[in-house]
Formats: sequence, C-alpha cells, structure tokens
Amino acid sequence: MIYRRYRLPGAWQEMDRLQREMNRLFETHTPARLRPAPGFPALNLWSNADGLVVTAEVPGIDPKDIEINVVGDTLTLSGEREVDEVEQGARYHRQERGFGRFTRSLQLPYSVNVKKVEATFKNGVLHIELPRAEEDKPRKIAVRTV
Repeated sequence: MIYRRYRLPGAWQEMDRLQREMNRLFETHTPARLRPAPGFPALNLWSNADGLVVTAEVPGIDPKDIEINVVGDTLTLSGEREVDEVEQGARYHRQERGFGRFTRSLQLPYSVNVKKVEATFKNGVLHIELPRAEEDKPRKIAVRTV
C-alpha cells in the first residue's frame, strides 16, 4: 500500500510545485551583484536591400574611444567607459552603471564590403552601415531555352 501511495501522480505534482517555488525564490531574491549582466553594449542588427545595419547603445562613451573592426563575417565593437568621478569620502548607495573596457562581437549573416562601412554617433547611439559585398549579393540567373 505504501508503494502505491508514492506512485500516485499527486506526489510528482507536489515535487513539481516545490521545484517551481524554489526557482521563484532564487529568481526574486538573488542579489543584483550575482545576476548575470546583459551584453554591453546592447545591439540591434537588421538587413535592408543594401546590406546590414547595426545600432548599439553606448551612452556616456566618447565616440573617439570606440573601435569598430570587421574581419571576415565578424563585427567587433570595443572601447572603454571611464569611471564616474565622485568626491572623496562619498559613498555609493546604488551603482548600476558599469565602467571599464568592453568588447562585443557578433557574426554577420554574410560578407560585407569593409571599405564602405560607415559609422555615425548621435545621442548615445552608434549607427553602423555595412554594405553587402558585391560578390555575395544574390544574382538573378537568366534561363535559356534550348
């Protein structure tokens, strides 16, 4: 009889409920310093008829401190954000803005013409245009009749 009691679906449902409660507990009570940080800078990548467009949020960074490299089908953004200067003796009550060196790489879906890559910076957003390489553009093939 005892064996049968543990085989009931209710026992597994209770274990499943306990697992969900434990997950919820750890998700809501994990200190911010132990949670994984999102990728920096935050990126968007999309394509249009001419090629690819990448936008990156880089607030508080001087554009001259940003490096953009394209090697093969990989785009790499790197740079450095300086630490905020606070007066001596001041204490942080909350510090969420990161500082220091950063690097972010992403694989592009196709080859780009590196010589024609252009980047602009406005209001803390980096805008990169990556034109598609001519040899990688789709070509319309004419069908001949025989």
